[in-house]
Amino acid sequence: MTTLIFVFFVLLLTAWAVHRWAALPKNITLLFLAAPLVMASAPLLVFASGVIAAPMAAKEWLTLPVGLMIVGVAAATVPAAMLAKRLGRRNAVLLGFFVGLCGHLLAAWAVYQGQFMAFCLAAFMMGNAGAFGQQLRFAGMESLPDSALVPRAVAILMFTGIFAALIGPELVLVGQGVVGGEDSFVAVFLSMAVLVALAMVLILGFENEVVSEDVVHAQGRALLDLLKQPVLWVAMLAAALGFGLMSLIMTATPLSMHHAQGHDLVTTKWVIQSHVAAMYLPSLLTLWLGNRLPIRLFLVVGALCYVAVLIIAMQGHAVMHYWWALVVLGIGWNFLYFSGTNLLPRCYTAAEKHKVQALNDFVVFTVQGASSLLAGWVIFGWGWSGILNISWPFVAVIVLVSLMAIQILKPPAAIETR
Repeated sequence: MTTLIFVFFVLLLTAWAVHRWAALPKNITLLFLAAPLVMASAPLLVFASGVIAAPMAAKEWLTLPVGLMIVGVAAATVPAAMLAKRLGRRNAVLLGFFVGLCGHLLAAWAVYQGQFMAFCLAAFMMGNAGAFGQQLRFAGMESLPDSALVPRAVAILMFTGIFAALIGPELVLVGQGVVGGEDSFVAVFLSMAVLVALAMVLILGFENEVVSEDVVHAQGRALLDLLKQPVLWVAMLAAALGFGLMSLIMTATPLSMHHAQGHDLVTTKWVIQSHVAAMYLPSLLTLWLGNRLPIRLFLVVGALCYVAVLIIAMQGHAVMHYWWALVVLGIGWNFLYFSGTNLLPRCYTAAEKHKVQALNDFVVFTVQGASSLLAGWVIFGWGWSGILNISWPFVAVIVLVSLMAIQILKPPAAIETR
């Protein structure tokens, strides 16, 4: 409990610092506080869904809730963007978060009753809410008075991920056995429902952008015409391949370390925790350098990090091989996702933004979901070397994309994105 209280205290303190010194509007502070309260359900399920589901299902089905959560994210990306266009960011996010609230309440009931299929449906609904949570980065960018502030806002909103990664697993440890018996996780999901409700209260204070009726009803370019933009391909491939390879290697690491190589769970957990920290702590660096260095530089460094990951991982199976590979993987993911998110607004007008954002998130989270589901099959079929071998072609594509970006990326054109 002490750790959880400390995490919330640091979240509030950081939000105050963002509001006080980052020269960003109130909307960014609200999103900074709301995002980790909702996004914490993903690390919660990744950390504990197998243990939670064990009394309800056979062992071959224990990964199904996490898989359905990932499917839920991918399935809701397009509806989330389209609802944002029709209802406005605030109302769309509130609707998505309400689905997440219902999902956590359903999960609490399913755990109490021992209903595995209901628990799976709840995980799918949590994934739906996560898709709306991913829309917060676009809502933040659209709240800015100056496009020059976009890298700073993206870095700040990405940094919230570290709080989500801490809150979710910590709730499992605090909430187990509080309601329904020593091994019950009912209180965990009831607590998450409270956090989601609090996030909804925060979002009520979010101020929607003012958009003219002409923009609301405009159609913009056709999707095929939008896809003719090289910058759009750079943005999507950087984010999608970066996310997909990160999920593939991260998901396979505990299986390789603990099950195949015999490293203990404490050491395995330390490696994964180090990876999570490396995913989000570089946002403090991009916050400082985002406006000082060109995006293509972050893209190139991110691509080189992925090359380094595979080279390190191929050196052996010692703990430090895994540790260094996963830390560098986290840094590379941060730079690639930061680059892709910053490049995306260069590819659309105000009338086209929801269409492009929906396409981008669908591609990114479909690739991420497929990679996570593929990891177990590859690791048990071909081992750690299979994971590395299957990663090389995709890393090569990332390197080619970064080299292409050096040639095509120029200062943003004077395009109205809000």
